[in-house]
Amino acid sequence: MIRTKRKINKMRGSRTIGGGCSKKRRGAGHRGGRGMAGGHKHKWSWIVNNDPDHFGKYGFKRPQKSIKKVNPVNLSYLDENLEQLLEKGLATTENDVIVIDITDLGFNKVLGRGKITKPLLIKAPEFSGLAEKKIQKAGGESVTL
Repeated sequence: MIRTKRKINKMRGSRTIGGGCSKKRRGAGHRGGRGMAGGHKHKWSWIVNNDPDHFGKYGFKRPQKSIKKVNPVNLSYLDENLEQLLEKGLATTENDVIVIDITDLGFNKVLGRGKITKPLLIKAPEFSGLAEKKIQKAGGESVTL
């Protein structure tokens, strides 16, 4: 049979309104904590069904500065491996000056560690200040690509 009146109206006057012993429906423990307490624990299935986007990030991100990958080489490496580079054809000789393009070697910056014993013409996208000074001091030239 369909109930014509609400249960709460029917229960008016009873002390516990169908809740059993008067100690049973007491406090926030009966509802598993206040508010969203237990959302990551015992109320997880509720979160999954009713508010699946509750956790995690969403929205826009500020654009990050693009970080340029620097692959450096020292002058000492070039000076020590000069004969091998000439043999492999990675360095050439023009007018008694050895020409090295370090982009062919897989580098993109020349750093000034070490010594140069011969005049070199080094082509690179970037040079450090000390590297340029040492190259010019040895009678060579640094060409920025």
